Amino acid sequence: MIKNPFKLEKLKINVYGKVGRSGSPKDTFEVMFNPESYSLKYENVFQTDQGMNTSGRMVKYSLSKPQKLSLKLILDNTGVTSMGITDLLSSGEKDVYKRVQNFLKLTTDMDGNIHEPKYLKIEWGDLNFSCRLQSVDINYTLFNRSGQPTRAELNTVFVGDIEDSKRVKKENKNSPDVYHSRIVKSEDKLPFMTQKIYGDPAYYIQIAKVNNLNNFRKLKTGTNLQFPPIKEEQSK
Repeated sequence: MIKNPFKLEKLKINVYGKVGRSGSPKDTFEVMFNPESYSLKYENVFQTDQGMNTSGRMVKYSLSKPQKLSLKLILDNTGVTSMGITDLLSSGEKDVYKRVQNFLKLTTDMDGNIHEPKYLKIEWGDLNFSCRLQSVDINYTLFNRSGQPTRAELNTVFVGDIEDSKRVKKENKNSPDVYHSRIVKSEDKLPFMTQKIYGDPAYYIQIAKVNNLNNFRKLKTGTNLQFPPIKEEQSK
């Protein structure tokens, strides 16, 4: 589908009731004004323990935290944006308080079918972020004579949420300390396969035993071979 280059694309928060986020969303929250900016945070965690009487240590990777997306959403019923431009094009509910409550309903309320808040996908330009809402700070900044809010600023933080199958595929772990499974292709040789996985062709004997191979020199195409992790003491 070709997008109209002259149409203003609004940031959308699509709401789903299942982790895969497949099919049409259950609901969509479209912002009144696109954010002026957004920030993405990536963080790796490393073990910090260090031995006594040592001057340093080798950094050891522990895990990568989920990405975090921070952005400010503006809800305004004054008819004028911060740039002084009259808002004639925004659609949907104009009542600021009701729009805030709708946002909270879609992003924070528990879904009775999954017993937790709904799954979200934020889409705007190149941004395509599968996530859940982690936090939102709501600031009401303008009010009418009746005390009803006419402007609200929502400072939001969304945490990346990816299903396990996609996470494993993305991680593509190939190190010898994790479990591997390989389908034999034509011309595959067991020593070459162990060389590629473990960095040493000598492990072909152990792998042949693990997989109960009677003739490791002639592997049958399509066979699913298992390559268990190598323990540190075994690799010495």
